[in-house]
Amino acid sequence: MSKRSVLVVAHTGRPEAIRSAELVIERLSEAGICVRVLDEEAAAIGGTGVEVMPSTAAAADDAEVVMVLGGDGTLLRAADLTRTSGTPLLGVNLGHVGFLAEAEREDLAATVEGVVARRYDVEERMTIDVTARRNGTVLGTTWALNEASIEKGERERMLEVVAEIDGRPLSNWGCDGVVCATPTGSTAYAFSAGGPVVWPEVEAMLVVPISAHSLFARPLVVSPRSSVAVEVLPGTPRAVLWCDGRRTLDLPPGARVEVRRGVEPVRLARLHLTPFTDRLVTKFGLPVTGWRGRVRQPARPSPSLEDSQVGDAPAAGGDPGRPAPGTAADGGSAAPDGGASGGERR
Repeated sequence: MSKRSVLVVAHTGRPEAIRSAELVIERLSEAGICVRVLDEEAAAIGGTGVEVMPSTAAAADDAEVVMVLGGDGTLLRAADLTRTSGTPLLGVNLGHVGFLAEAEREDLAATVEGVVARRYDVEERMTIDVTARRNGTVLGTTWALNEASIEKGERERMLEVVAEIDGRPLSNWGCDGVVCATPTGSTAYAFSAGGPVVWPEVEAMLVVPISAHSLFARPLVVSPRSSVAVEVLPGTPRAVLWCDGRRTLDLPPGARVEVRRGVEPVRLARLHLTPFTDRLVTKFGLPVTGWRGRVRQPARPSPSLEDSQVGDAPAAGGDPGRPAPGTAADGGSAAPDGGASGGERR
């Protein structure tokens, strides 16, 4: 049997993330699991006996899971690095909103034990593939987990665009930009632009104009099988394409951005600690006074890694009594949690 391995990715600019990474590495190593870290983070994280990997997709090859310690920006960085490996990401939120993360900082110990005992499921989040062209020439290709946004490149002037759905023109907009989002991205930039919240299990694409001067400037929800295009009209100022706030491309007048469902999804490991509805209530501080439904029993608080040394879970090679992670296709979904909030990038 091959040795178990886990890749740990952390926001090394945060002392809390570094300390958390050290504790995670210590516990996983005690359980007989090989811990990998990225070469660009190794000096900050340290750790005895870790395997230092180049910061490429190969870092996650054959790993069971990628543990991400930070905010949504850190998880988006990890997704960008490891998506092609197919290794699931398991995020612990040490940032602000942290919708993409499965657990909060106080759940760190329980999360590590879930990894040790393989107590998690794997779901697939829909992505989008993005191609920019001008006069038939490809300007660039990229992808996004949250969203692709076409934004004005000059603050003083409005962007003039025309939107197209499935090869048919829909409407012209004078606007600040257009967001094309996945359900995962519905709680990120699209949410800020006035788009709907889409549950992670729903398969769809969102088209949300930003500050459009038009009667028909409403968020659109289209089929995941649809193709969406946004053309920057000639004579308008230059625009900028942003994907997940990480990858950018200048768009000259006359450029066309085409968006389709991505070929490769992003896989997320889920411990099912909190339903998506509860995440919304907590993250946005939503009022639920007067609700008379069945109250869920609060989860038993778990000790910290430092207090418990998280030593009660089965060691590596033991039988945790749980099936190996399965795969639940979710098509795509949320953005801050069930969707990515993209909080660290903005």
